[in-house]
Amino acid sequence: MYDFSIITTAIDQFLRSLMPSGLAIFIECVLVGACVLVAYIVLAIIMIFMERKVCAAFQCRLGPMRVGFWGTLQVFSDVFKMIIKEIIDLKRTDNMLYNLAPFLVVLSSVLTFSCLPFAKGMEVLDFNVGLFFLMATSSFGVLGIMLAGWSSNNKYSMIGAMRSGAQMVSYELSIGISMLTLVVLSGTLQLSEIVSRQSDAWFIVKGHIPAFIAFVIYLIAGNAETNRGPFDLPEAESELTAGYHTEYSGMGFGFFYVAEFMNLFIVSGIASTIFLGGWMPLHILGLDGFNAAMDYIPGVVWFLGKTFFVIWLLMWIRWTFPRLRIDQVITLEWKYLVPIGIVNLLIMTLCVVMGWTL
Repeated sequence: MYDFSIITTAIDQFLRSLMPSGLAIFIECVLVGACVLVAYIVLAIIMIFMERKVCAAFQCRLGPMRVGFWGTLQVFSDVFKMIIKEIIDLKRTDNMLYNLAPFLVVLSSVLTFSCLPFAKGMEVLDFNVGLFFLMATSSFGVLGIMLAGWSSNNKYSMIGAMRSGAQMVSYELSIGISMLTLVVLSGTLQLSEIVSRQSDAWFIVKGHIPAFIAFVIYLIAGNAETNRGPFDLPEAESELTAGYHTEYSGMGFGFFYVAEFMNLFIVSGIASTIFLGGWMPLHILGLDGFNAAMDYIPGVVWFLGKTFFVIWLLMWIRWTFPRLRIDQVITLEWKYLVPIGIVNLLIMTLCVVMGWTL
């Protein structure tokens, strides 16, 4: 199995041999930050292009085809257009909060993205409360959305922000319960340990029916957490123009747009980490030759493959089901997902205590 900690340790030792320890750590932090931002931007571009092509496939059309081969340069042209667009200064708004809101949303997204374990030894942060820290960093993104709606001084933005706040705070509970179900199964909050304990079988298999139920609840709640269809009431164009980012233009709108797609990647990355084995290859008990062949595939390829599979599932959901009303969205969470999740958590706890898991 590929271990990237060998490379990172070699770089650390090389830098420490050339300069003082404090300066070496500073340069390493800068390099890690640059790598995270580059990966964030590249994956955002891939996600936007994938969304358009998957949407087109479900609607029996081709999607963007004119700019570049098979439309591959369409995203770059859209980014260039957004960069050169005029940023409109609005009257009667709270300018500081209005300009701060997009940065809070992106900051939350980048911090959560940096917690994902892409491969063995390829983690920016890995400590014993990693899953708890990941949930904490992802949860304050709602503050940026609420600030955007309130500071815009627009009734459509405010209604969209209130809908988004109610929806995100509500569905965070189901996400937390689903994660806690797998924490009970794994016995740890450390992301690298959660992945390593799936070396013989992924948790969605080891946990039997309770793990699968938790996976389904997580997918539904994760889709709602990212404000994507059929839970896109905060941005319902037929009612609220564009919801909480109605008054944003240029890169202010671009930050919200990119963060939405990367939040989808983050939700899918967490699902692949705690349910589908993360960077662990597919192993089948008794097939030693097959398992050895799977070990040759790098862990980062396994992680990205599983993550994009979950992304495709969530896109399938978005372009299949009609938009729900806001009362239906809240009813689904509090009357169905939360009770089912709590009962499922108790069943998983019983299975672990009785030793009924693999």
